[in-house]
Amino acid sequence: MKYKRILLKLSGEALMGDRQYGIDPQRLAEYAQDIKEITDLGVQVAIVIGGGNIFRGVAGASNGMDRVQGDHMGMLATVINSMALQSSDQQTKKWEIGQKCKVYSRIQKRWIEGKITEIFTDEEGQCVL
Repeated sequence: MKYKRILLKLSGEALMGDRQYGIDPQRLAEYAQDIKEITDLGVQVAIVIGGGNIFRGVAGASNGMDRVQGDHMGMLATVINSMALQSSDQQTKKWEIGQKCKVYSRIQKRWIEGKITEIFTDEEGQCVL
């Protein structure tokens, strides 16, 4: 095997498939199968996923939105796409990424916490309700 580890960049736009926006479940299944084939060869795969299928910060800024807030919205779109990919793995069991995908989500969660959301425990959330 030429490479033992690879970094796979999936654009948000690619997740749309033939749709105008959003996430195409069939496209997610195709990516899952492709990733499974690579990992079956013994290659470790790190995945970076974009969010342009949901929101592009630059587009928001060009329409008068605050650029930083637009970028934050774009980063949330990236988190949404990573959760969709993680869910595809959990539902189809086509490939085993498990905790590695969750680690990526945790990195994004740390970015979100305290910057655009409040941090609280489940118990505190129940009290608010």
